[in-house]
Amino acid sequence: MSSLSFAVLGARAEPHAAIPTLSLRLRLTADPGGGADPAVVHAVALRCQVMIEPQRRRYEPREQARLVELFGDTPRWGDTLRPFLWTHVSTTVTGFTGTTEIDLPIVCTYDFEVAAAKYLHGLDQGEVPILLLFSGTIFGAATSGFAASPVAWHEEASYRLPVRVWRDVMDRYFPNSGWLRVSRETLDALTRFKAARALPTWEEAFEQLLKEAGEEGV
Repeated sequence: MSSLSFAVLGARAEPHAAIPTLSLRLRLTADPGGGADPAVVHAVALRCQVMIEPQRRRYEPREQARLVELFGDTPRWGDTLRPFLWTHVSTTVTGFTGTTEIDLPIVCTYDFEVAAAKYLHGLDQGEVPILLLFSGTIFGAATSGFAASPVAWHEEASYRLPVRVWRDVMDRYFPNSGWLRVSRETLDALTRFKAARALPTWEEAFEQLLKEAGEEGV
């Protein structure tokens, strides 16, 4: 049974998804195992754990200020910048010979209760160092029928995702805006605040809250 290796070739915003999604272009290569002919793979049930490695890039002062809630004050970043989970992805790869390329879809969220969304929102430019850790099952031919073998536990691929790709994804669904989740009690209180001051939009309600808190112009 062939083993597989992986490489990320690029990334793009998925233009026709129902929810915010970016696609990683992934190349799979089957090791022929010393044979003269390319290896034949009938199918792959592929799982992928996508990690963000924040310690592998530099941060501008504005970015540092946004990431304090996530990593603490910058003098502590030598200890607090550690890889963390972005998401899990599963997909099925159809049969191929030798090598193939697929799109690996990654669903994105703007929920700031999720560490990955908070981190990605805090970046202005540059790249996001990510690490893909693979697992799953490879199906192929055997001397008598079919055989299945696991994707090797050590298979992984690194990629530097351009921040602009993530922003392109979010701008398709939340142009020039963000998204916050609050409890019903907080929403009710905000609604009363907005009505009491006759503020026509939520934007103006939040601006008024910031003004009264002494944070005007932030």
